[in-house]
Amino acid sequence: MEKMRVEGRIWKFGDDVDTDVIIPARYLNVSDEAELAKNCFADIRPGFATDVAAGDILVAGKNFGCGSSREHAPLAIKAAGIRVIIAESFARIFYRNAFNIGLPLLESVEASLGLSDGDKAVVDLAAGMIEGAGGVFPARPIPDFMAQLIAAGGLVEYVREVKIGR
Repeated sequence: MEKMRVEGRIWKFGDDVDTDVIIPARYLNVSDEAELAKNCFADIRPGFATDVAAGDILVAGKNFGCGSSREHAPLAIKAAGIRVIIAESFARIFYRNAFNIGLPLLESVEASLGLSDGDKAVVDLAAGMIEGAGGVFPARPIPDFMAQLIAAGGLVEYVREVKIGR
């Protein structure tokens, strides 16, 4: 993977964070990623968009990204600066949408339980290891094809590489 190591501050969320709270419907009339980022988590964490820094890490519980299949949700998170999302589990369509735009996701019950809001953490995407104040936590490895999507920068870039030839 192109960027195998991510270091940043933890932004902690709970279970069942749906796409409607990731990017509220009233902000879906734009497709500009910077505009989406400004409104990411606007209703549940109003300071998120101004306080998040490039390279930060989002940690959540079960079923992250549930709800409607809006592609704007992972775009808003990535554009805000989050470089990896760690959760106990992800909604299937969110999982696919995130990888399609080159946003890596890791599943780790242990990290979800052991990391706290504001902690600093280091994530090794290739090894599937997460290290933070609460310890060192394993994550389910990213499948090879999904790792290729991340390395390429997303599905569109991956297809361009394959079509043009490496």
